[in-house]
Amino acid sequence: MSEAQINTVSEKVNLMGMSPSKMKAWFAEIGEQPFRATQVIKWVHQLGVSDFDEMSNISKGLKSKLKELAVIEAPEVLRQLDSVDGTRKFLIQVSGGNAIETVFIPDGERGTLCVSSQVGCSLDCSFCATGKQGFNRDLTAAEIIGQVHIAAKSFGQLQVKGPRKITNVVLMGMGEPLLNFDNVVDAMHLMMEDNAYGISKRRVTLSTSGVVPALDRLSDYTDACLAISLHAPNDELRNKLVPINKKYPIAMLLASAKRYIEKLPDTHRKMTIEYTLIDHVNDRPEHAYELAELLRDVPVKINLIPFNPFNLSDYKKVSNNALNRFKDILMKEGYITTVRTTRGDDIDAACGQLAGSVNDKTRRSERYKADQPEPLRIIPFA
Repeated sequence: MSEAQINTVSEKVNLMGMSPSKMKAWFAEIGEQPFRATQVIKWVHQLGVSDFDEMSNISKGLKSKLKELAVIEAPEVLRQLDSVDGTRKFLIQVSGGNAIETVFIPDGERGTLCVSSQVGCSLDCSFCATGKQGFNRDLTAAEIIGQVHIAAKSFGQLQVKGPRKITNVVLMGMGEPLLNFDNVVDAMHLMMEDNAYGISKRRVTLSTSGVVPALDRLSDYTDACLAISLHAPNDELRNKLVPINKKYPIAMLLASAKRYIEKLPDTHRKMTIEYTLIDHVNDRPEHAYELAELLRDVPVKINLIPFNPFNLSDYKKVSNNALNRFKDILMKEGYITTVRTTRGDDIDAACGQLAGSVNDKTRRSERYKADQPEPLRIIPFA
């Protein structure tokens, strides 16, 4: 690229969220070899380097060009909160005066990062705190992969022989991933890229409430794992809990999900059915039997999630008796059934509780105040 061409560039490109294929194409556009893109990806996502001058295997001339054309910027961390059970939550500033939340959940050798894809959510599922906040905008690819970057950096993972704390990523945080399709796909490519975070396709999971047209496209772009946010065994009840069901009812959603699974190169993959159990709403034995019949010919495993209360909901947490009864019925019907252990509820980091500051009118939760009593520890991010 000539000096005149460089000077015509009015806005620098953020390389943080650029997928490997797009990064190689961009380097070609500026007159550089594609292998330079791989070098930069390694510096950014494996070693946490954002200063081009620190990239020792890049020439002085290329460094100068990159500084003229590009930046490497992750979003800013406002607060890091550590739960007594080891869960870690980040309140992350994004543009427009908004904030999102990201949660890391340790479980033995496994470390799962729950990533957000939007500022707020437009789907308004009745049991989810995020939906009660309204919708502001989609996150950029840089803001999505930036959450992985931030969490990895907080554990010292972004260095030579750094500990691999993040073994799994789930797109189950704030927002509906399939309504931010392109940016989510780019971020997922970086999650699974060997020269970036190198997470197996079996350890990256996208969760959707049922945006069927986008789900029908998904297999053309990724072979990540799929989770369906179902929560009801029939359309009448799901219409109340998950309003998008009125547009894309259960039969249509499950048919699309089956098509996705059938297109995967490994033939033994199952989708995960997420089912939030709410006291005296969808937790009765008849619901369990109906769910078992509904999923009879679908390759699934079922994850039961006890409802986690929040201020804007009148729903109540399922009783242990009802939870165990529901699980036992499904297991006797032949389904692999697990219960999602509630983690991080002392910092409102449990499933369904994420509700970052969506706009100036949204009251920021008291849980972010620096004068929280023990055992909650609020740690400024360095």
